[in-house]
Amino acid sequence: MTRSVYVTGIDRGDGRQVVELGVMELLTRHVDRVGVFRPLVHNDGPDRLFDLLRARYRLTQSADTVYGLSYEEAATLQAERGTDELVSRLVDRFHAVARDYEYVLVLGSDYAATSLPAELNLNARLANEFGAAVLAVVGGQGQEAESVRAEARNAYRAYHSLGCDVVAMVVNRVAPEHREAVVDRLSARLPVPCYALPEDGSLSAPTVGQIVHTLGAEVLLGDDSGLARDARDFVFGGAMLPTFLKALTPGCLVVTPGDRADLVIGSLAAHSAGAPPIAGVLLTLDEKPGPDIMALASRLAPGTPVVSVPGGSFPTAAELFAIEGKLNAASPRKAETALGLFERHVDTVELTNRISVARSGRVTPMMFEHELIERSRSGRRRVVLPEGTEERVLRAADVLLRRDVCDLTLLGEEEAIRKRAADLAIDLANAQIIDPQTSELRERFAERYAALRAHKGVSVELAFDVVADVSYFGTLMVQEGLADGMVSGAVHSTAATIRPAFEIIKTKPGAQIVSSVFFMCLADRVLVYGDCAVNPDPNAEQLADIAIQSATTAAQFGVEPRIAMLSYSTGTSGSGADVDKVRKATEIVRELRPDLLVEGPIQYDAAVDTAVAQTKLPDSDVAGKATVLIFPDLNTGNNTYKAVQRSAGAVAVGPVLQGLRKPVNDLSRGALVQDIVNTVAITAIQAQGAQPGAGHTA
Repeated sequence: MTRSVYVTGIDRGDGRQVVELGVMELLTRHVDRVGVFRPLVHNDGPDRLFDLLRARYRLTQSADTVYGLSYEEAATLQAERGTDELVSRLVDRFHAVARDYEYVLVLGSDYAATSLPAELNLNARLANEFGAAVLAVVGGQGQEAESVRAEARNAYRAYHSLGCDVVAMVVNRVAPEHREAVVDRLSARLPVPCYALPEDGSLSAPTVGQIVHTLGAEVLLGDDSGLARDARDFVFGGAMLPTFLKALTPGCLVVTPGDRADLVIGSLAAHSAGAPPIAGVLLTLDEKPGPDIMALASRLAPGTPVVSVPGGSFPTAAELFAIEGKLNAASPRKAETALGLFERHVDTVELTNRISVARSGRVTPMMFEHELIERSRSGRRRVVLPEGTEERVLRAADVLLRRDVCDLTLLGEEEAIRKRAADLAIDLANAQIIDPQTSELRERFAERYAALRAHKGVSVELAFDVVADVSYFGTLMVQEGLADGMVSGAVHSTAATIRPAFEIIKTKPGAQIVSSVFFMCLADRVLVYGDCAVNPDPNAEQLADIAIQSATTAAQFGVEPRIAMLSYSTGTSGSGADVDKVRKATEIVRELRPDLLVEGPIQYDAAVDTAVAQTKLPDSDVAGKATVLIFPDLNTGNNTYKAVQRSAGAVAVGPVLQGLRKPVNDLSRGALVQDIVNTVAITAIQAQGAQPGAGHTA
């Protein structure tokens, strides 16, 4: 039977989209097929939230199945044929969606000029008819704590009295100083959990792109990244430049007449210096600086928007203050901020249980990625990123910080990192930045490295130069307990990432070698491939070590290990040096770890296809059900993982290094932002298992 949760409110302005997005995140962690249904919709343009959900969660649901009726159609139908007929029509539309999905997220009406009488009652009745659990949201913006508490109690009583199964209450947009008091008082008064989300100004701040669209502005300068910046404040230019510069605030949009070239250049120069970074410049009165000024502006702050409107400053200000930020597919950063807010202040485990989300038997790539984020957040660790000025690394850091996944340290020249971050509109206030060249840790690390490499004739003087390298500095931070793990390789070679780990961290007890695995996220399961990145031609003993390490890594990430030692023949059907190596490695695994299920030599098809397995190895506990696939050499493994990744559309997460005393992971130099996010999350999870405490702030 399809389950559903109905997210609803009592009035407009409750910021319910944050909650709807958070609930969808919970659902997609556990359920493969999630549908969306909005009973009533406005005919005033695209549904921004559904577009966001479809893009972010890769929904395949057709847009024409999402909606029940327009508000106009609903009002006409209710007036002409009554509420029963309206409800019946919407119930039919809901069930048309429900039959195709395991769980349906229902988005209640928004109380915005809907012309429907008794709208709360209609939402309650629809929830009951759908058989949906109700998650009620109350807005607390601009209200005192007692007023918010009273409104939440009344909302609960209203839905409960109408027969709804209210599973939890969410009070949203509460003044931060009132949040704890609201939660404490409501928890004592209500029989269901109550969560309070504080007001976050960055969510209500419009993006520069939204301002351009609303005002019909002309973009003179700026790229997509600049237009995605939040305008967190408005500073109106009229004063002379020295006074004006003192008024600038981080993330502000400068509004000035277009003939004030001094203010345009001054604000862009301040942005370039990071003092402070601005969102952009809006020119009024249809005045535009000349080509020389515009050329200078583009060189001072590449990508920073400069836009123009025909109106004066006063009417423009009135329009600006009426614009409120919205969650949509064009503002992924706001989505990350919203999810971080939701996950910090909602007991997601409790809420998941309350809305009766049963985990699917299938594990999709998205479910695996969600699980990584959730687990890394649950036991906070610090991860050091040596490539602090690389754009992809900074964008990944932005996601990790907004989602509150782990603590981060970025290495590199601080001014260069902050300037690059400002150009990308990334807030690094919660990240640690260390310049190895000037850090007070450099001497300490030099002494430590010299002691570790004394047998190679490394002096303290030589070590002082070596440890200024970001890869060595980051590795020493991990070794010294100032960070729990390191992720590098977006611009550095694998050797540059791994060599310091070999020299400083070394292999863990019982591990012969350092090896790697990829988590191959197929449409319906996750397989572990090893070793596809490090060891070119392991011998039988090393191959057995790779298998044991890979099984341990698989289990750490929730994949039950069933090991297939791959070869070009299955069982006793073939012979030769390569097959004999695999056969010997299989025997070593069985001897060293009799608790592990292992089969080998075995061909790939017999390892993963039950029909082939029945023919070739019908009595095997692994054949047809293998989850850990060990390749005989790097050539085979690397080519196979890339072939599966490209041909089957699999998501390849890795390489994940194993066998080191502390976690260090390498990135592909073609890594995408999401790849980096996943690898950092994996590193944090590895650190949770490697040591009891988080790294200390240097």
